[in-house]
Amino acid sequence: MSNNKRIFVEKRGIFDVESPKIFDEVKAVVPAIQSVKVYNVYDIFNLNDGEFEKVVNNTFVDPVTDILHTENPAKSIHFAMEFLPGQYDQRADSAQQCIALLTENEKSKVRSGKLIEFEGVSEADLVKIKDLLINKVESQEKDLSILDIPADETPSKVLIHENFISFNEAELENFYNSHGFALGLDDLKFIQEYFKTEERNPTETELKVLDTYWSDHCRHTTFETELSDIQFEGKFKHTLETIFNDYIEKRKFLGRELKPISLMDLATVCGKYFHKTGNLDNLVISDEINACTIQIEAEYDGKKEPWYLLFKNETHNHPTEIEPFGGASTCLGGAIRDPLSGRSFVFQAMRLTGAADVLEPVDKTLPGKLPQKTITKQAANGYSSYGNQIGLATTMVSEIYDEGYKAKRMEVGFVTGAVPVDWVRREKPANGDSIIILGGATGRDGVGGASGSSKEQDETSIHTMSSEVQKGNAVEERKIQRLFRNPELTRLIKKSNDFGAGGVSVAIGEIADSLEVNLDVLPLKYEGLNGTELAISESQERMAVVVDPKDKEKFIKFCEAENIVAVEVAKVTDSGRMQMFWKGDKIVDLSRAFLDTNGCSKSQEVKINHLEEVKQETKEFNGENFLNTLKDKNVASQKGLLEMFDSSVGGTTVAMPLGGKYQQTLMEGSVQTLPVLGAKDIKTVSLASWGFDAEISKQNSLLGASYAVVESVAKIVAMGGDYKNIRLSFQEYFEKLGQAPEKWGKPLASLLGAYDAQINLGLAAIGGKDSMSGTYQDLNVPPTLISFACANGEKQNIISPEFKTAGNKVYFFNHVAQENGLPDYDALKNVYEFIFENIKSGKIVSVKTVKDGGVAVALAKMSFGNRLGAEINADENTLLAKSIGSLIIEAKEELSSTSLQLIGEVKDSGILKINNLESRIQDLESAYTGTFENLFPTAEKEKITVEIDEKSNSINPRNIIIKKHGIAQPKVFAPVFPGTNCEYDTLNAFQKEGAVVSSLPLININHQLLDESIDAWVEEIRTSQILAFSGGFSAGDEPDGSAKFIVNVLKNEKMKNAVHELLDRDGMIIGICNGFQALVKSGLLPYGRIKDLDENAPTLAHNAIRRHISQMVTVKVVNDESPWLKGMKGQTFTIPISHGEGRFMASEEEIKKLYENGQIATQYIDFDGNIAHGMPFNPNNSLFGIEGVTSPCGKIYGRMGHPERFTDGLMKNIPTANYHNIFKNGVEYFK
Repeated sequence: MSNNKRIFVEKRGIFDVESPKIFDEVKAVVPAIQSVKVYNVYDIFNLNDGEFEKVVNNTFVDPVTDILHTENPAKSIHFAMEFLPGQYDQRADSAQQCIALLTENEKSKVRSGKLIEFEGVSEADLVKIKDLLINKVESQEKDLSILDIPADETPSKVLIHENFISFNEAELENFYNSHGFALGLDDLKFIQEYFKTEERNPTETELKVLDTYWSDHCRHTTFETELSDIQFEGKFKHTLETIFNDYIEKRKFLGRELKPISLMDLATVCGKYFHKTGNLDNLVISDEINACTIQIEAEYDGKKEPWYLLFKNETHNHPTEIEPFGGASTCLGGAIRDPLSGRSFVFQAMRLTGAADVLEPVDKTLPGKLPQKTITKQAANGYSSYGNQIGLATTMVSEIYDEGYKAKRMEVGFVTGAVPVDWVRREKPANGDSIIILGGATGRDGVGGASGSSKEQDETSIHTMSSEVQKGNAVEERKIQRLFRNPELTRLIKKSNDFGAGGVSVAIGEIADSLEVNLDVLPLKYEGLNGTELAISESQERMAVVVDPKDKEKFIKFCEAENIVAVEVAKVTDSGRMQMFWKGDKIVDLSRAFLDTNGCSKSQEVKINHLEEVKQETKEFNGENFLNTLKDKNVASQKGLLEMFDSSVGGTTVAMPLGGKYQQTLMEGSVQTLPVLGAKDIKTVSLASWGFDAEISKQNSLLGASYAVVESVAKIVAMGGDYKNIRLSFQEYFEKLGQAPEKWGKPLASLLGAYDAQINLGLAAIGGKDSMSGTYQDLNVPPTLISFACANGEKQNIISPEFKTAGNKVYFFNHVAQENGLPDYDALKNVYEFIFENIKSGKIVSVKTVKDGGVAVALAKMSFGNRLGAEINADENTLLAKSIGSLIIEAKEELSSTSLQLIGEVKDSGILKINNLESRIQDLESAYTGTFENLFPTAEKEKITVEIDEKSNSINPRNIIIKKHGIAQPKVFAPVFPGTNCEYDTLNAFQKEGAVVSSLPLININHQLLDESIDAWVEEIRTSQILAFSGGFSAGDEPDGSAKFIVNVLKNEKMKNAVHELLDRDGMIIGICNGFQALVKSGLLPYGRIKDLDENAPTLAHNAIRRHISQMVTVKVVNDESPWLKGMKGQTFTIPISHGEGRFMASEEEIKKLYENGQIATQYIDFDGNIAHGMPFNPNNSLFGIEGVTSPCGKIYGRMGHPERFTDGLMKNIPTANYHNIFKNGVEYFK
């Protein structure tokens, strides 16, 4: 056989979840289709026959779920597809890592693809199907007649643009038009003048660097444009003038009257004002531009210490529009990088998106666009995939629907990080300092991302912008998160900058005023990149840091210990210039003074004449209108969407996204405890929320922004936060403004509204992000200013909006706007203070903000969580009317406030009675949950069950040998694989019970380090009593299957022997989620030994619903003949789950055998305590409700649920949440 091979892998019937998924997609375009079959294709290069035989069944084929084909198996019409060269292919990457584990071959290469076979389609249909399934930005049709690895290109020499400085005006304009610049022609003229003074022509790299460095994305050129001749017209003229004049007064107070008036100045002036007046005394100001940063007091385990709290919002609207998976995944990756570069551990995320009609037929798609439902589904997959892999709790996910977002998608991520103050060192880089790049390698994906994001999209964008969009590598960024959680390392860093848009040119270009960069040492994904590409390629998983030269080697060693490649790529100099060298040539040599001009100063006239009175449709309150309002896309449940996002990882989640016994009441925002390593009781929390309403903003962007601020603040208050602790960050997203004064008036009006809200509430925006290219032909995005609110608070004060107890009082705060439509800030501040004090005293137990659908919808949503009804008497005009600022309050006793109206009482009748209309809560819930069921399902389409007659099938008692060890502090070792993300939670759970804990990452940078790493693991196992396999996504659950990478490590002879020796000396093993998958797929469960499996072995397959599921489940201990479960038989526990492959599958015969052997340990149950066979109680549709099993000896226990993520005070909105303390049992076994 050749050293180059192609194989096709087919999923066995019940395990094939991808084929039916694609069938459903294609049927919307080709109704006549009869069937679809998907095969994974692997092209494997530089692997001899012996090596191939060794890896094929461990890496590419799962004998339980897969069938191997060495020839094309398709018999009917078909085509194949693959990623474009240069796009990151996680499947192929993970396969190569697995091959390196099993062989010593580091030269093998893998390319993955898909072969899709159809029945019932014509050749003409196939053209439509290809257009649907192949996004040309990231993928291409694969030619199955070719099996060849593309040869590495020889990079071309960097060109010098001859005669550039001598171009006349017409020649320069022709040059400008032919090069696709994002900067303006005036900027190019400015550049020409600069190079004339330099007496030389620029290199192509220099022009690309300047195009990137001065792009709107990197330098906010639109927001920095000077605003001149500002005119206010229309009914709101007086209001606008009053606010604007106040802004001018604040500028004078700050001594800024000589500085240009700009959108940026208006966006930031409140922060400057409150900082100067002492109302923003916790703001942290530094030379690093990482993220909004405040200093707070963290309280845990009886002590208080200063911490930094960092937060950041990020958009990837343009990338997500043209390549939804990669664009959305890197939106989150990019958001994480900013606070991460500030040395913080990122632990909290929200996602807010904007789409047009995601339910419209595919044939309504605009030319040059992807279907709305395709964008929405793939973007959700991308963001959730990245967050789930990196281990970031995403506890607020919302999608807004407005036809304006057909112009361009809105994809916004918000993250929060925290770090002890004394972990952070900030110093100005000095001459001779080392600049180190660490993390992912450089490739073509990401070239032009900054300049591309600054451009307006047209019909050709989807075909021409492939290099601008990356696929994220969450596994790599997780390594950097671990690295920066080491204070010994963070204290070596003088300054840090993330590798965002612009790559080296911006990340390193910004880090010091003078520097020399050696592009030859940059780690590469592949050969063939030229100097220009190396200078500007973006990367999601890289960081640049400045360290003292004496600390360089120590820093690089720390990186190596976390399996991270790090190299010195630049030196700080005192030349006043940024210089880059490649292959002996100086390809960039730009003065810092010139770079810092950010191009030509720009000026723009502005006119605000678009503001209208906000009108909304008035609806009579009746049963039909109530149900239809609950079905409205901007009201309806998005449960099937938000369950895709891991909401409990990290063990910091104070409130789950959906609360109540039935998990149906949406939380008002996100609340997490600070991520304090090893702490037992963390009292300090971070609260985050968002506010924005497209309908109001389209009619009146002044009011839209002011109510966005109010909504974000009200949500923090509704969760138990003190509004005075809130700090804000804005996200602006507007149409392409051009030179039209009226268009510029829209963001100006928005920022004036936001300014007015900040001044009157006494709160400041301390950061923000702008995106100013939301135009497609004659379509524009709605004027969008999102207010993100973040505050520190106390865990004990956190409440959630679902009704708690029958008999409680229901109050209404009816917000009445001022005459000019602006919020009544004084009334709001008074009620916010009143609510906070009464939450602290325990009188108020739930608060719900009122928005779309009015009071009636808010009451219904409060009812769903626990299916508690209410009897309400309220003003008919408020019932279905939008009323941002208004609040519904549930109190245990009467509240004395003239601001509140007592409107009713909570009932346990299952009926919501509003005035004279009685509605069954379950009928309302059916309307509320049905809208998106086909797009984001919450129930599997088919269930498979196995029933066992427990009376006729008895359990054979096991002889579990319990030994007396007398070890005061047993040791737990948790290996950290690439993709592991629950090791901190797991080790913390053991540490609380008195165990000594340790963890080591696997290092596979090269084969020598891999061998040394495995030897270190073997030694750890030999000195431990418990081996703990934590949750995560080992190697991204690739290639096509969870835990394959872990299994390949366990099958290493040294590792296999060490694990068996551990068991033979009465050690124990625990595997949770990804760890459970590893135990099952290695044979340790249910057989008790590492072994090769056949097709009859049990497995953990993809969830029946065909997606990731994150929620709470109730499990019952049905057999406690295991040290892990001793004394727990019959007890029930409500714990979080979060996985994509948790469906325990085996033959009926095999399950009966496990049952009779007493190896079925824990099962999913329903509210009545019965075994659950499907959604919502058994969300993955595990056979016989199996959640966890033990080995024959009982010393090995694996399960899908995450008990390690719960401690007292977390998941407060789940009334039955409790702690399944298997960790205490594990530790006490050895005492």
